[in-house]
Amino acid sequence: MNDQRPGMFVPALIGGVIAGVLSGIPIVSCLCCLWIIGGGILAAYFLTKESSIVLTAGDGAIVGIFTGIIAAVVEAFVNIPFRAISEKLMQGMMDRFSQYYEEMPSGWESWLEDGGFEGSIVWTVLGLVVSAIIFSALGALGGIIGISLFGKKKVVKHVEGVGDVSEDTSDRKS
Repeated sequence: MNDQRPGMFVPALIGGVIAGVLSGIPIVSCLCCLWIIGGGILAAYFLTKESSIVLTAGDGAIVGIFTGIIAAVVEAFVNIPFRAISEKLMQGMMDRFSQYYEEMPSGWESWLEDGGFEGSIVWTVLGLVVSAIIFSALGALGGIIGISLFGKKKVVKHVEGVGDVSEDTSDRKS
């Protein structure tokens, strides 16, 4: 009997890629937290499918954390082509916003003209780290939910010759 734990990389990769792609697409990303939790559940499902042993909630949390990290990286790469569109939309929104308010903070116009919303490598890396932390927590939650839904349960074996004791016999006098 194979009592080894199954590999967690492939289930985490599948769940992470799907969750990361869905989280990186602009309109669909509104449900970002749901996609990450769903990716953790999916990874736990694939993990339980490969396993011949009973998996614990800790196993689900670990595969969920890996799923969240992979999803953060995938989301960062999927977000790259949409970044220019998002920056233009944000620029237009802030321009329109500044038309309605007379007293904007000093230097507001120069900040917008200098490209205040353009991403630098520092902001990209910082965003990736923050996303990885948040996505890991959500993925762990999804992994725990997935193990509780799809995990194999411990089977209690009935041993012949041993009966159930229905009353407490410790206080009985002989």
